[in-house]
Amino acid sequence: MKINKRKIKARIRKGKKDIKKNVKIFFGWIKGAKLVELKECDISKDPVRPELDNIFRTSYGRKIFGVKYKEEIHAVMCFAFTNKIPKTVKELDLMSKDAFLQSAARDQKIGKIAIAYTVWSTKKGGGKLIVKQVFKMIKKSNHLNRLVTLSPLTEMARNFHINNGAEEIQVNDETQNFEYKIIK
Repeated sequence: MKINKRKIKARIRKGKKDIKKNVKIFFGWIKGAKLVELKECDISKDPVRPELDNIFRTSYGRKIFGVKYKEEIHAVMCFAFTNKIPKTVKELDLMSKDAFLQSAARDQKIGKIAIAYTVWSTKKGGGKLIVKQVFKMIKKSNHLNRLVTLSPLTEMARNFHINNGAEEIQVNDETQNFEYKIIK
């Protein structure tokens, strides 16, 4: 009996070590990942807004950011910059064009609100990581004072943003908006 108990305990210890090692490997990529601005993204991988092409995503001051690790992009977030909170993609388009045109006459700083209208990840932990990294970037900017989402009306989107520290600010006919509080 004692031999069996020792063998069982040894197997349990080995199992715990293997689990720790696997978790470290699984999330280890996060430490070496970097936020980069992209010229384009593979829109076929976008589960939220695949109908929006790269021209839409990069015109009128709109930006695409990715989390890059070992020359691969593992998470993507697309932004528009506005002065008001849109309720639809059409409003997002019009408001970001307006903010862009206003900036041309002023200081080239487009809008005061960063609107994240799509986010996706191909690797576990990537969505949360890109939200954190973009949040840091926006916090450092001189002209942006809000990070708001234009999210689909799904429980998955709601849970993602609430679990990552956002506050629900409004529910619309087709979308919902969440805000990540920026304290400068």
